[in-house]
Amino acid sequence: MPLSPLDIHNKEFGRRLRGYDEDEVNEFLDQVIKDYESLIRENKEMQNQVLGLQERLNHFTNIEETLSKTIIVAQEAADEVRSNAKKEAQLIIKESEKNADRIINDSLAKSRKVSLEVEELKKQASVYRARFRTLVEAQLELLTVDGWDTLEPQSRQSEHELTRG
Repeated sequence: MPLSPLDIHNKEFGRRLRGYDEDEVNEFLDQVIKDYESLIRENKEMQNQVLGLQERLNHFTNIEETLSKTIIVAQEAADEVRSNAKKEAQLIIKESEKNADRIINDSLAKSRKVSLEVEELKKQASVYRARFRTLVEAQLELLTVDGWDTLEPQSRQSEHELTRG
């Protein structure tokens, strides 16, 4: 067990002939007591300071651990967001490709339908032209028949009668 300042103060030495000067010894002991008390005080202050610093160190260590965990969680979240974004992009691409295929197929079907309608209209126009040609030819044939000449004087006579009447 270490000495206390009180132990030094209460220490008594035996006397002998031709011993040390008692006043000098007492003065020296008083100085030792003061220095010893000062060292004890400093030691106590340093221990308190060490405890404070240790508490701060523990606090900062906890903060560091928390930040490390937070960074790890943030990295994991970022990786997850990146992964989800990649998956979503792939889904969007697939959906776009499906839509593009559907649009192309619809356009091809409409194009085929229009093409068939055009062909049908061409056939109908050809039939109409053939019928019209036949009609015109039949009318021309009627005009070239000799019966028109005999109808002409009668028609003038009918006109003349109408104007007189």
